[in-house]
Amino acid sequence: MVMMITKSLILTYLYLLIYISLSSGVILYNKWVLSRSHFNFPFPITLTMIHMAFSGAVAFVLVRVLKVVAPVKMTLEIYVTCVVPISAFFASSLWFGNTAYLYISVAFIQMLKALMPVATFLMAVLCGTDTPRCDLFLNMLLVSLGVVVSSYGEIHFNIVGTAYQVTGIFAEALRLVLTQVLLQKKGLTLNPITSLYYIAPCSFLFLFVPWFLLEKPAMESQEITFNFWIFFTNALFALALNFSIFLVIGRTGAITVRVAGVLKDWILIALSTFVFPESMLTGLNIIGYAIALCGVVLYNYIKMKDARANNQLPIDVWPDKGKLLLKERKLDKKSSELHNPNGDDGGGISPLPAVVDEEAPPIPNSCLSHIS
Repeated sequence: MVMMITKSLILTYLYLLIYISLSSGVILYNKWVLSRSHFNFPFPITLTMIHMAFSGAVAFVLVRVLKVVAPVKMTLEIYVTCVVPISAFFASSLWFGNTAYLYISVAFIQMLKALMPVATFLMAVLCGTDTPRCDLFLNMLLVSLGVVVSSYGEIHFNIVGTAYQVTGIFAEALRLVLTQVLLQKKGLTLNPITSLYYIAPCSFLFLFVPWFLLEKPAMESQEITFNFWIFFTNALFALALNFSIFLVIGRTGAITVRVAGVLKDWILIALSTFVFPESMLTGLNIIGYAIALCGVVLYNYIKMKDARANNQLPIDVWPDKGKLLLKERKLDKKSSELHNPNGDDGGGISPLPAVVDEEAPPIPNSCLSHIS
């Protein structure tokens, strides 16, 4: 019995380690590829389109060729009214998020991402899925204050890069809310594979227009070095991140992933200063992010408390025995309640609010998304 518990615990920590490693790795990899002082491929839309094309192709093979999962009953009406708008905001969040890497550091980007709960709450209130509350409003002020302090202490502050990142955050928040409003009302549940199968191709098409107008002329006028293995491994890591989030949620729960995400952010901030020496942290950076992080933790606690009050305990709160069926039924819903990446901003598609790693592809339900 003890050995079984130990083995299960080791496996859980292994999954968490894989998630943290992939999430951090994808973000640093994207920054390295896009940075003009490193790989020098300053075309974020192109990189995101590569992620979407790769993810869509893999999903197609898994669904139509290998038949690992069955496609959902998708009608033209559901596709146009649900998938298309969600794909549009998903593509926008990845586009703006990846573009921010051209102007600001990885560490500062992670600090700005603390605004995700604020953006999600505001979008939810505007869309009518949440109601204004004093406790959450004060919590949002705390997070915003921390981000402002962190921004004030940023040595290489760039208004353009900050605007791109904040816009990407709000686009992602709106996508998460729309996923809840549109897909859940239709009773449509997507797993990581089927979400990529439907959303990745549509996101690719949305990105084609800005790519044709903004990046295609620049790419034609420059000698671009296209290294197949660099882009292949970059897209592969982003795809693997998306699935690792899904596995971790299934093994532990949304709350655990959120906590792991906080740990990952601190590790990534510290690691980025070594990988990219031009990134410098100041005392105000750290103090501001600590304040914002307190707000994020408090936000998660309030949401957890609300879920308990409504008898909607997260899966990781239920005992294991007799709860397996419940876990299967609620797994997708849980995923969409996270805040997360191709954090990429690689390109993921998930309805959650945020574990989202902007670095992975969209996982239906709440916030899984970092494939790009």
